[in-house]
Amino acid sequence: MVSVSSHAATLLIVGDSLGASYGLNEKDGWVEGLRKALPEHTIINGSVSGETSAGGLRRLPALIDSAAPDIVLIELGGNDGLRGFPPQQLQNNLTKMITLAKQSGAQVMLSEVMVPPNYGSRYEKAFVDVYQTLAQDSEVVLIPFFMKEIAPHPELMQRDGIHPNKQAQPKITEFMLPYIEKALNGANTTAKANINSNN
Repeated sequence: MVSVSSHAATLLIVGDSLGASYGLNEKDGWVEGLRKALPEHTIINGSVSGETSAGGLRRLPALIDSAAPDIVLIELGGNDGLRGFPPQQLQNNLTKMITLAKQSGAQVMLSEVMVPPNYGSRYEKAFVDVYQTLAQDSEVVLIPFFMKEIAPHPELMQRDGIHPNKQAQPKITEFMLPYIEKALNGANTTAKANINSNN
């Protein structure tokens, strides 16, 4: 757990159906699990089922204005891949999202996304490379794709074979928590430094 500090940070999650707990009650989703684990912080879920990187980019300015987040976690790309959109288009959209978030003063985290192997090895590699490149070039924290540990287990998946079920949600929370904790601790350190510099 993150130790309670004087600075309660705000985390904005901008994702797709994996973040929006598709097919489940929102209270059973992994984002709600984060809220319960980190009650001193504000976690805003701006995820929308079916969202693409282009849709996330369109919505991001309003989300930032409304939430004034300390941290923005971007979990997008799955629907771009399922629709066969060019990886370069995905990279352009995510780059713009990262830039917007950083310009607001927020720390940025990027959740890796992978496409099923039936899309072909060339497309699959190009897709994964987008996230690796962005993490390096934009200097953002890259979180490995959490579905890698879930998807191979049918008992953790919904009938569509794409979305995790209720039983999988605590496992996703557990997977994401260390990355979120580290970012929140970093946000706390930055806030304290800013306070000291203003005194």
